Amino acid sequence: MEFTLEQMREHLAALEARITEACKIAGRSRDAVKLVWVSKFHPAEAVENAIALGATDFGENRVQEAELKFSEPRKAKDGSRVRCHVIGPVQSNKLKKAAIVADCIHSIANIEAVEKLEKVCAALPAASSAESSQGKILDILFQVNAGEEETKSGLDVHEAEAFLESLETRGENAFPHLRFRGLMTIGKNTGVAEDSRECFAFLRNLQQKFLAKGGVFAKFDQLSMGMTGDLEVAIEEGSTMIRVGTALFGERDYSR
Repeated sequence: MEFTLEQMREHLAALEARITEACKIAGRSRDAVKLVWVSKFHPAEAVENAIALGATDFGENRVQEAELKFSEPRKAKDGSRVRCHVIGPVQSNKLKKAAIVADCIHSIANIEAVEKLEKVCAALPAASSAESSQGKILDILFQVNAGEEETKSGLDVHEAEAFLESLETRGENAFPHLRFRGLMTIGKNTGVAEDSRECFAFLRNLQQKFLAKGGVFAKFDQLSMGMTGDLEVAIEEGSTMIRVGTALFGERDYSR
């Protein structure tokens, strides 16, 4: 059952306490970690409640659901524009729709998707008047299957570095409508948070290596890793975005 507004407020307070404590232990500022509210399978009313509680960033697995909730601009409580993150795998035929609705796509894992997104974004209207270039500028992250689990999507852990190097060789002008912002992974599905530390550390080291290169990776400063069960370990290992759903919204109704 989904939480009421008051229940969401209580659960948000508990979650914030966990995040704040994890940041303190890691010697990091709370502002260094963005909370992405995973609203998949939750109705628009739940999104409105989250916005009332200060949510600014929402994650959706399915493009169709993201369209239903975020095609129309929404204002956050602080007056900023609500940002939509597409965090699930996107089929090639859904990339255009994803590019239209999303502010950031976390799950890019092949060069074909990068090339198609560049073409799509070049043909879209700018997301804001502040963007001087033609077309939409889209933030993307590359998903790495750092836990090497067969059920997970993403770049093979042994091929991720070579993939990023291949983007570097294209040069800074190859993808003018895409901002390469960092990496994403999903922790190991063992129920033990500590089991994900190694793959989170791997992702951080890879991200830091390419951020240091500058050029096409000049803004490669984001790590999307950590969910309800392993967010403390993710924050300790450098996560800048944690993705939390059920702990904030309540149980999902998968029949929707």
